[in-house]
Amino acid sequence: MTRIIIPLFIVAASAGCSNLADRFGIERAQPETASASAEVAAPTAAPIAASGSSAEALDTTTAAEREAATRAPTSAGSALGTTVVSLGSAAEPGLWLKTPLVKSEQPGRVTNPATGKSAAVTLIPLEGPSTAGSRMSLPALRLIGASLTDLTMVEVSAEG
Repeated sequence: MTRIIIPLFIVAASAGCSNLADRFGIERAQPETASASAEVAAPTAAPIAASGSSAEALDTTTAAEREAATRAPTSAGSALGTTVVSLGSAAEPGLWLKTPLVKSEQPGRVTNPATGKSAAVTLIPLEGPSTAGSRMSLPALRLIGASLTDLTMVEVSAEG
């Protein structure tokens, strides 16, 4: 009886799972008769972490904008706190930080204590408690020397 139940259970459990090999991390052998035209197309955008040129291509800020953002501030801003940042939408241009540390859009500055680098950004309100994380633009992350794939603790201050 168990000889019938176990195979039936395996068949039922894997029914509709054409990607069962993918779920278990097993590579499928590609048929040797497949031609180049039958190959599956690669994704249109390479992951940012896979290639520095992809991140550079997505960074639409000009050299002048980057230089202006990294200039030392003319006056001391008021500290708003620290937050953990991750990469926001890489397709959204500009130097910005979406954070629950502000209630209205305003100019600000983020500093990466690990590198000592800072950048002027636009602080944009983000729903959530002030202890929640924040999202930063790709160009801003690059300017402060933060990883595009890791979480980074930054200091945030309002400018002006």
